[in-house]
Order: sequence, then C-alpha cells, then structure tokens
Amino acid sequence: MNDRGLNHLSEDATGFGRAEWNTLRDSLIRPRQVLEAYMTGGPEGGGVYARPLKLYLALCGLLMLQLFLMGGTALWMNILPPETLEPFIEQSGKSRDAFLAHADNWMSFVLVPMNALFYALVSAPLLRWWDPENLGWRRAFRATFHYMNVWTIPIVPIGFLAYMPATASWMALLMLALGFAAFLRSGRGRWYQTTTGGILKAAAITVASFLATMVANIPLVAIGLAGGLLG
Repeated sequence: MNDRGLNHLSEDATGFGRAEWNTLRDSLIRPRQVLEAYMTGGPEGGGVYARPLKLYLALCGLLMLQLFLMGGTALWMNILPPETLEPFIEQSGKSRDAFLAHADNWMSFVLVPMNALFYALVSAPLLRWWDPENLGWRRAFRATFHYMNVWTIPIVPIGFLAYMPATASWMALLMLALGFAAFLRSGRGRWYQTTTGGILKAAAITVASFLATMVANIPLVAIGLAGGLLG
C-alpha cells in the first residue's frame, strides 16, 4: 500500500489523515510556521494542516482516556478538607466510597474540557492584544488553539503522570514550563519581537493559564459534589 493509501486508511479508521499528521509533526518542529499558515491561509493553513480546534479536541480526548485509565479524579476529592467533604457525604445518604465514585464519574467527564475552556478564554484576549494585526476573535481563537496544541502535544505521552499522587506536583510544574516554551516557540515575530519581551509575555500567559486552572477547579469541584449528591 502506498503512502497515500496509508493516509486514507488512517483517516477512515481513526479520523487522523495526512493533514493531522502534518500538523502534529510541524507543531513540534516548526510551530511558528504553522501559526503563520493559519493566520494567512485560513483554518486549514491553506489546505496543509488540520483545523486547530479539531486537533485540540482529539488531544483532549487522549488526555481524558488517560484520566479514566489512571482511576479518575480521586486525587482531587481526597485533598478536600474533611469539614467540606463529610457534610456532603452525610447529606447524600451514601457510603463514602459510593459518594466518591459518583463524584469521580462527573469530574472525570468534565475535567479536561473545563480546563481547556478556561485556558482558551484567558489566552485568546492576550494573543489578540499582542498580535500586530487586527485579528478579530475568529483568528484570535484559531491562534489560541494552535498555541494550545503546541503546548499539549508533548504532554500527551506523559500526561498520565499528572494523575499519580507521587508525580502530580512536579508534572504540574512541567506542564507550565511546556506552556512557557510553546509561547516562545510559536510567537516570535508575531506575539513578541525581542527575547526579553517574549519571556515577559510568556510568563504573563503562563501565570494567566495557571490562575485559569485554579478558577476552573471551583466549578469542577462543585460538579463533583453535585454528582456525588445526585448521581
């Protein structure tokens, strides 16, 4: 079977064809050129690349699969103070294990998309502001999801470490460092012009993303507690 046939087979079987593989490869090795293609050639980069939101949703799906395989969100619920968690368990009339199982089902379902939504909402205004062109919101979100793809692709092979108590803390730091690097690798000449400016803006968007995660945890835990009560 020739290369064209293999790409068609891959696309039919998994939804990943030539455009998706091109996007994965080039986002790893030349993300700045991919960004320019998206900004000048439309959402498919002139027909060469996958739409950035489509690819990002696929990456999120892989992270969600890892989350389920690693046992869900038990880590999040177990760090809640007993005085917060125990009244909900008592109100539910369930055993602790049953309550946590229902809470975990709901939190596991919304964790990755919830964080992705908050990342996008804080990143798009910054990337639109820092771009010398008047992007409008459509291209700003296109740029945002490309930036998030560049950030997420290297996380996928090791994402399971974020769900293990022994490695969760340093994995969180590594994820922030990868986000910092993704901005610098993607944005030179568009989002920043000098190394100093790039470092400062990378730090700003990384801090904003970290704060977005903290804010996203509020509705995430609320959904988990509601799921424990009503599930």
